Amino acid sequence: MPIDRRELLAASLAAAAAACSNRLAENPQPAASADSGSKSKLGIPGPYPGRVVAVHHPGSYADDAYQAGPVGEMLDRGMMELTHAPSPVEAWREFFEPGDVVGIKLNPVGQPAVISDPSMFHAIIARLEAVGIPRKDIIAYDRYGEEFQRAGFVEWLPEGVRWTSGSPVSPKIQLDMGGYDEDIYMELPLIHPSYVGEYRIDDPHLRRSYVCKFLTKETNKVINLPILKHHQSAGVTLALKNLSHGFTNNVSRSHASTTANACGLFIPAAVDLPIFREKIVLNILDGIKGAYHGGPGTTVKHYAWAHKTLYFATDPVAMDKVGWKVIDEKRAEVGRASIALMKPDEHSRWLNGQVEHIELAGNFGLGVFDDDKIRLKRVDLG
Repeated sequence: MPIDRRELLAASLAAAAAACSNRLAENPQPAASADSGSKSKLGIPGPYPGRVVAVHHPGSYADDAYQAGPVGEMLDRGMMELTHAPSPVEAWREFFEPGDVVGIKLNPVGQPAVISDPSMFHAIIARLEAVGIPRKDIIAYDRYGEEFQRAGFVEWLPEGVRWTSGSPVSPKIQLDMGGYDEDIYMELPLIHPSYVGEYRIDDPHLRRSYVCKFLTKETNKVINLPILKHHQSAGVTLALKNLSHGFTNNVSRSHASTTANACGLFIPAAVDLPIFREKIVLNILDGIKGAYHGGPGTTVKHYAWAHKTLYFATDPVAMDKVGWKVIDEKRAEVGRASIALMKPDEHSRWLNGQVEHIELAGNFGLGVFDDDKIRLKRVDLG
């Protein structure tokens, strides 16, 4: 029996509604801002969408080194301001409890000048222990084991804290699967040109970035510890990129050359995976020392500065919007164009730093991008 146009339209709308309902059931959307007055479950964007806390301490960096005492004070105040808890222990209890296996994502890429610091890590370990997480249930992580070791992280890990990586080395061909989960991946029609001719063009691995087993199988909660830093192809490398490029393989396809750049979409597409939404419960952006140009690697040493501020959020989009502004403010201070308008130079060769990945992540429901809906609380401990 033929179906008339009205019946066809009704059937189409019903199918669309059903598809939307299924998607929402699998990926419930967060509240729009921090002022909604209600908390959502842990994960991305977490119980505090749109809320970012910035804690500054003038004594946190001195004599070319992080200062452990001020760093601990900043960590305690930031967590209390984020959660409105009456004590640091109560603040950490909002996220962690005995029985959790907690992963901590470090960042060694800008070594030796701008990388994760032991004083931050040790302070976090002490606070996890205070809420009943033993060291055997804490795992430090970065994507490449050789970078983790070369940065000196292994030497300063507290006794009993484990470490792991997705790949033992940084491979030229990033399709190694030993540390990655073959069942969980982000698929994007994007292939690194060096793979063409080496593999069958219809090999699905070329179009996929698989998530590391550290995230899918070894931990149930993760603390994301990015650095306040410029990135040549992504514009900035803050909370979102520390996740997308830190937890998946086959990432070089996102910035295969200075002009074949797809970070703008790759980053939010990866973090949109349910495993990220579920397990990334806390983001602490290390801005005690940052880099406003030349990122992410060794050339940042020319552009490092002591910002002496930590940022706290469950919402990686709001955090990254704030961090992007901080870096642009520093660039303006030294007479450089904003990241979105910068041109290639000797220490940043990419044609376009794609900071739009932050806005697209907001469109994906990963957090709040709108400045009018971001609530930034500034605290100065000086």
